[in-house]
Amino acid sequence: MPKEQGRKAIATNRKARHDYAIVDTYECGVVLMGTEVKSLRAGRASLVDAFATVDDGEVWLRGLHITEYEMGTWTNHEPRRNRKLLLHKAEILKLIGKTKESGLSLVPLSMYFKDGKVKVELALAKGKKSWDKRQTLAKKDAERETSRAMGRWLKGRRD
Repeated sequence: MPKEQGRKAIATNRKARHDYAIVDTYECGVVLMGTEVKSLRAGRASLVDAFATVDDGEVWLRGLHITEYEMGTWTNHEPRRNRKLLLHKAEILKLIGKTKESGLSLVPLSMYFKDGKVKVELALAKGKKSWDKRQTLAKKDAERETSRAMGRWLKGRRD
């Protein structure tokens, strides 16, 4: 069987980009059990309530839900167990400093297979206030209207 290549999405956290202003992103490996990987290959994961913490110099992903593998036996995993993230020591030290000093959070944005290995895109993010969210939505709507008007103008319709 040929080795898997490229990037295949498993789950995305669409609400994170709405609720947080993204400062920086990191690509992390994840320590998983065999039944978890099989369940992920079936696309059975949810990042909705997930977040990451730094404890004793290690980064942990909490609240990630990976559904139990249907064909698993007594070796099956817990759906919401804490999972260790794999980062370089320098990146972990940088994350410790940023989360302690400025009140930034670690939020997973997406989970995917990259060359056969499970990766998580982890974001260093700052929470948005409700007026920030409204401002972002208004800006998106204005850009959408501008692009529609330009499209109509280029097609020759002057509505």
